[in-house]
Amino acid sequence: MKPKDRSANRPTGAGAGGQSSALAQPLTLPPLGRTAAHLGLFVLGAVVGMAGGLLQAAWFPGGLLLSLLGAAGLFLGGARATGGRSGAVAPGAGWMISVVLLTSTRPEGDFLFGAGVGSYLFLLGGMAVAVMCATLGWGRQPIGPDARLGK
Repeated sequence: MKPKDRSANRPTGAGAGGQSSALAQPLTLPPLGRTAAHLGLFVLGAVVGMAGGLLQAAWFPGGLLLSLLGAAGLFLGGARATGGRSGAVAPGAGWMISVVLLTSTRPEGDFLFGAGVGSYLFLLGGMAVAVMCATLGWGRQPIGPDARLGK
């Protein structure tokens, strides 16, 4: 008669104290409100990208700065509203997709962006702003007046 393998009854990822690690927890779907917020931020990013594409060419130096500041405000606001970096990634993805779609040529040969310096600054500057806002995000420091940092 073979002895029973008792290792199958132990919980996976159990440490010395019998508690399982966070890596061993099953994946769950995010809450519906968080998913809706990210979807809304994605659509808002696409709208800001289209508006910025039109604005940057209308008033060259001021319109470019205004459109990039609007995009940066949306990306940082999304990160602040959701409390994480994904709040900046969702509108950044919407912005990038809409701007790339605006740069493609149509069958008639027309396209929205000209070949000037302003269009390239808008494309590259907007991508840089999106990456900066997504990587900066909110750190893991506690927020509040009673937080004791470094003591």
